[in-house]
Amino acid sequence: MRRFCPSCFSRRQAVQDHSDQAPVTTPVISSQAMSGSTGMSPRNIVLNHDFSEGLRSWHPNCCEGFVVAADADSDGKAGASGGCYVVVTKRKECWQGLEQDITSRVSSGSTYSVSANVGVSGPSAGSVDVSATLRMDFRDSETKYHFVGRKSVTKDKWEKVEGTFSLASMPNRVVFYLEGPSPGIDLLIKSVEIVCLSECRNENFHAEQIAASDENLIQNPTFNDGLNNWTGRGCKIVLNESIDNGKITPQSGKYFASATERTQTWNGIQQDVTGRLQRKLLYEVTAVIRIHGNNVSNSDLRITLWAQMPDLREQYIGIASMQATDKDWLQLQGKLLVNGSPSKTVIYIEGPPAGTDILVNSLVVKHAPKTTPMPRPVIENPAFGVNIIQNSDLYDGTNGWYPLGNCNLSVQSGAPVIIPPMATDSLGPHEPLSGNFILVKNRSQTWMGPAQTITDKIKLFLTYQVSGWVKLGSGATGPQNVNVALGVDDQWVNGGQVNATADRWHEIGGSFRIEKQPSKVMVYVQGPDPGIDLMVAGLQIFPVNRERRFKHLKNLTDKLHKRDVVLKFSGPQSSSLAGASVIINQKENRFPFGSCINRTNIDNEDFVAFFLKNFNWSVFGNELKWYWTEPQQGNLNYRDADEMVDLCRSHNIPVRGHCIFWEVEDTVQWWVRSLNTNDLATAVQNRLTSLLSRYKGKFSHYDVNNEMLHGSFYQDRLGKDIRANMFKIANQMDPSALLFVNDYHVEDGCDTRSSPESYIEHILNLQEQGAPVGGIGIQGHISNPVGPIVRSALDKLGILGLPIWLTELDVTSVNEHIRGDDLEVMLREAFAHPAIDGVMFWGFWELSCGTNSHLVDAEGAVNEAGKRYLSLRKEWSTRSHGHLDQQGEYTFRGYHGTYDVKVVVNSKTITKTVVVDKGESPLVISIAL
Repeated sequence: MRRFCPSCFSRRQAVQDHSDQAPVTTPVISSQAMSGSTGMSPRNIVLNHDFSEGLRSWHPNCCEGFVVAADADSDGKAGASGGCYVVVTKRKECWQGLEQDITSRVSSGSTYSVSANVGVSGPSAGSVDVSATLRMDFRDSETKYHFVGRKSVTKDKWEKVEGTFSLASMPNRVVFYLEGPSPGIDLLIKSVEIVCLSECRNENFHAEQIAASDENLIQNPTFNDGLNNWTGRGCKIVLNESIDNGKITPQSGKYFASATERTQTWNGIQQDVTGRLQRKLLYEVTAVIRIHGNNVSNSDLRITLWAQMPDLREQYIGIASMQATDKDWLQLQGKLLVNGSPSKTVIYIEGPPAGTDILVNSLVVKHAPKTTPMPRPVIENPAFGVNIIQNSDLYDGTNGWYPLGNCNLSVQSGAPVIIPPMATDSLGPHEPLSGNFILVKNRSQTWMGPAQTITDKIKLFLTYQVSGWVKLGSGATGPQNVNVALGVDDQWVNGGQVNATADRWHEIGGSFRIEKQPSKVMVYVQGPDPGIDLMVAGLQIFPVNRERRFKHLKNLTDKLHKRDVVLKFSGPQSSSLAGASVIINQKENRFPFGSCINRTNIDNEDFVAFFLKNFNWSVFGNELKWYWTEPQQGNLNYRDADEMVDLCRSHNIPVRGHCIFWEVEDTVQWWVRSLNTNDLATAVQNRLTSLLSRYKGKFSHYDVNNEMLHGSFYQDRLGKDIRANMFKIANQMDPSALLFVNDYHVEDGCDTRSSPESYIEHILNLQEQGAPVGGIGIQGHISNPVGPIVRSALDKLGILGLPIWLTELDVTSVNEHIRGDDLEVMLREAFAHPAIDGVMFWGFWELSCGTNSHLVDAEGAVNEAGKRYLSLRKEWSTRSHGHLDQQGEYTFRGYHGTYDVKVVVNSKTITKTVVVDKGESPLVISIAL
C-alpha cells in the first residue's frame, strides 16, 4: 500500500477525521496520569525496546535494517555510547522505517506515551524530520494512520521523538512506526518506549510480559485451583486425585484432570489462551499426559492450537504428538509459533479413539529460550578416503569378519577387481581389488550375513561413503534386496541398498553419519530371502573429502552456468569512453531457487520478506493437495491456495502445483477411500476438472500423481491405465503446465523401490501408455549426502532427456554447520549438473519444515545452514567493475541472468540493463550511451 510522507500528513489526517470510526484521539494528560496513578512506574509495552536481541519483534518496512554496537562508526555518526542501535537503510520512500505490531498490548480507552531515541545518517545538509506513527487496520475498512509525534533531527546528535495517543475503538491490528527522513537518509534508532499512562484496561498486557519471560502462559496449569480456566472440547472433564482404585496418581502435585465421555478423536481438554500468545514469538509447550480405559494400551496424543482470525478464518496448528500409554505418565513436548494476529486462540489435547480418556497432569507454555548453537565439530585426522573395514580384500581369509547368526562364511575368488564407479569418483585412482569375495551360506533369516565391529574406527560428524560389490547365489529366482546396514547400539542405520541377482555382480553404495557417541557400531550385509546364498566383495567404508569434490564442481558450474560477455559502448562522446568506470551488478539469476510456503507463513511479514529476497520460485506445502481443497466431498476450499497464488503472481514468482493426486493410501482422505469404483472414477475426473480449470495458466508445473513408486491406491482401485490417463487429462486441461512425476529416495542409494533404474522403468512405462511426462521430480529429502552417489543417479536419469528438478530439498542435522555442509553438497551437485533445471527447498523457516532442517529460526535469525545458502547464492551471482578499454569495450564472465550496467562518463552515471543467456560462444552486446 502506498503511504503518505509526513509532509502530507494533513491528507492522511483528513482520511481519518472523516471516518465514522474516528479511532484515535489526542488526549490531554493530567499531572497525576503523567506520574502514574498507581504509584508504580509504567511498564514499557515495546518488545526488545533497546535492540539488545537484534531485530527480534521489529520489522524494516520495505527497506533494510541492522543492529550495530553504539560505539561503532556509521557514516560519521558520533556521540553514541553504550548499548546498540538500529540502522534503517536503503530507504527509497520517506515513509519507510521500522515497525512493531503492538495490537495485543494496547486497548481502547487507555492513554499511551511514546518516547523514541533517534538519529539520522547520510547526505543531509541540515535537519530532517523523524516521525512516530500508528497504522490501524480495520475489518472491511481502509487502513487508518495517526500521527503521534515528530522531531527535527541533525546528524551527530540523538534526539527524542515524543507524543501520546489513545484509541477510541480497538482496530484489528495496530502497528507502531518510526519514519520520516528523505529517501537515501539512514534512520538511526537507539530505543523506543511506549507506556500506558492512564489506568490500563488491556487485560493482555500482563500476558505479553509473561510471553517475553519464563512464566507459564497457562492459567492453573497443575489444577491446584480445580478445573478453573479449563473446559472440555466436546466432552466432559473431571478433576482427580487418583483413579482406578488408587493405581493412577499424579506424577507431581495433588491433582490431574481427565477428559472423559469422548465420542470423537478431537474431543479433549482445552484452555482459551486468547491475548496471551505473542505473534512471531517461539514457545515451548510441555504436557505431562497418559491415557486410560477402553482397552487401549497405547494411542496417539496431540497438542493442537485452534486459532480464529479476524476474518473468521480458522487455523489448526499442530504443536506436538506422541504415542502415549496407559502404563506411565509421559512428557509430550513441542514448539509453537503464531504468525498472524488471531482474534481467538485455544490450546487443546486430543487424539485417542472415542471412549479412551485423556489424563493431563500439567501443561506449560513458555517463551522458548535462546539456545546456543553447537560449534563446528573439530575432527582430528579425518583420514579421508581411508577404508575402515579390516581385511576388505580378504587376503587373510575371514579374519576380522564374523557371521551374524548361524550362517557360514568362506572366502572364494572370482569377484570384480575394479573399484565400484561411485567409489572411484570419490577416491580417484586406486589399487585394484583382490577379486576375492565372502560367500555366505546356510542363511535361515534375512538379516544373516558377514559382519564387523567398527566402533573404535568411527568419528562423530564425519560423513562415510559405503561401497562394494554384491551378488546372489544360484538359488535365487529373481532380484532380491541386499542391504549394507549398521547396528548403532539399538538402532538400525541404512548404509545402502540394491536389487541384486544371481547372474552378475551389482554395485552397492550409500552413506551414513553418526552424531551421538555410540557404545557399539557393527556393520553387516543382509537382505536376501532365507536359504539364498549371498556374495560380498570389496566392501569399503571411508570418510568423504567434500572440499576436494567442491573444487571439481566449481569448474563444472563455471562451464555450465557462465558465459563470456563483451560490452561494446558507443555514443556521441565516444572519444571520452576510454578509461570510463563501469560497474556490473547481476540483479536476477535465471536459475530457479525456490521454496515451499504455507498459508500461515504469509501472515508473517518477516517470513515473506526473506522469501521474496532469497527465492524466485514457490511451491505450496499442503494448500493445493486434494485432502486440503476438498476435505469433505463437495466442500471445496480454494481460499488458501488463491491467496498464495495472488501473493506469488504479484511478485512475478512462478509456482509449482503440488500435487493433483497422491498415490500413497494413507494420504488419501477418508471419503475418497470409501467410494466404490465408479464413484471414485467420477471423483478423480471432478478433481482434475475443478483444479485445472480454476488455475489454468497459473501453475508452471504439476506433480500429477505424487510418489507412484511408493504407493498404488488409485492404480489398485481404478486399474493400471489410470496413472497415464491422469497425465493425459491434465495436459488437455492445461497444456501450458509441465507435468512431473515426483518421488523420494531416488538419489541416495537407500531405497530399491525408487532407485534410478526403477524410476526410469516407471517413466518409460508411463510414456509407452501415452502419458505426456514433461519432467522428473527428485524430492531430495536426504541425510549425509555423498556427491558421487547423487551425481550417479542424476547421470542415469539424465539419459531420458527430461528436465530434472529437486522438488522438496531438505537436509537434517542437529549441528547447523554440518547441516550447511550437507546443503552445500546438494546445491553444488544440482547446480553443476546439466540435467537439473531447478531446485526447490521444502521450507526454510523453523516449524515450517522438518526438524533440524531449517535455515532461519522461528523468530527470524539466519542460522549457519542459512548463511551457507546465502553465501552460495552470492557466489553464483556476478559482480564486476573496471574501466573501458581504448575501443570502449568491457569484458567479463558472468552467470546467466539480468544485469545492471553502470558507466560513469564525464561525471555522469548512465545505467543500462542487459541479459546474459545461455550460449557457448562469447556474447557481444552493443550499448548506445
